[in-house]
Amino acid sequence: MSTVTHTPGGPAGPDQAPPARRTPGQRTGGGGGRTGARIFNGFSHLFLAVWGVMVVYPLLWVVMSALKTDAEVIRKPLSLLPERLQWDNFARAWTEGHIGSFFLNTVLVLTGSVFLTMLLGSMAAYVLARYEFPGNRLIYYTFLSGLTLPIYLAAVPLFKGVYNIGFAFPPLGPNKHLMLILVYVAWSLAFTVFFMHSFFRTLPTAIAEAAMVDGASHSRLFFSVMLPMAKPGLISIGIFNVLGQWNQWYLPTLLMQSVAGEPKNQVISQGLIELSVNQGYRSDWSGLFAGVTMAMLPVLVVYIVFQRQVQSGLTAGVGK
Repeated sequence: MSTVTHTPGGPAGPDQAPPARRTPGQRTGGGGGRTGARIFNGFSHLFLAVWGVMVVYPLLWVVMSALKTDAEVIRKPLSLLPERLQWDNFARAWTEGHIGSFFLNTVLVLTGSVFLTMLLGSMAAYVLARYEFPGNRLIYYTFLSGLTLPIYLAAVPLFKGVYNIGFAFPPLGPNKHLMLILVYVAWSLAFTVFFMHSFFRTLPTAIAEAAMVDGASHSRLFFSVMLPMAKPGLISIGIFNVLGQWNQWYLPTLLMQSVAGEPKNQVISQGLIELSVNQGYRSDWSGLFAGVTMAMLPVLVVYIVFQRQVQSGLTAGVGK
């Protein structure tokens, strides 16, 4: 008498129970998870849509108000479309509102401050990230401590220090662009070192060692090898510095005060405040909105152009 053996995965014999069947009203284990994911995705998309409207609508309102007359701004403040485009508002704000002078002063200050911040910050971060020496961590944490100090607490010593230095060295005195550049560098250096320190630690060591074997000096290794590899991080922190220093209001107001209403040394953030205060006497609201539009457009253009580089720089450290 022969016996029949069943191999695993073969046809079911008479002693094997048939597979359980799912009843019509029974749910699978993954159905609840998929439903929850759909609800979460719908809620997140709705939240992003509402958030987008909250961000975009004020920007459009400011731009459209810059193209209205003063009467339209007062009579129809919430309407977006003007009856007729008033392009002369921008010319009036640029000349009579001194926006052109404020704009050029801001570009001059940011060119020097961002360049020095990126240069000194990346050099300090590279040394602290790639070289071990006594006091390395102490210097690094000293830089980080700058992130914990609100700038408002340093107002009095900063103001007195600038005036005292100005007596000995006039180019670093109050109402001087060089002084404001150095203050911006000191204000932005802590975050720049913190950001670039983490980025330099992710760069491959083998390439640096190969360059040293080929005879590259430490300075050539930094400027010719490591700095180009850190380009995504440099672009990201550069955009942050441009945005932060362009929108900075407290430091210029503290150290760049106009003399008898003379706005020749003021930057754009101060100029907009002065322009808004003067509206109580001139009622040039359309000129004010035109000045605000011209002040915010460069920042929007910079971010739109470099948004992919900013995102890649923020995620490069994680990816490596």
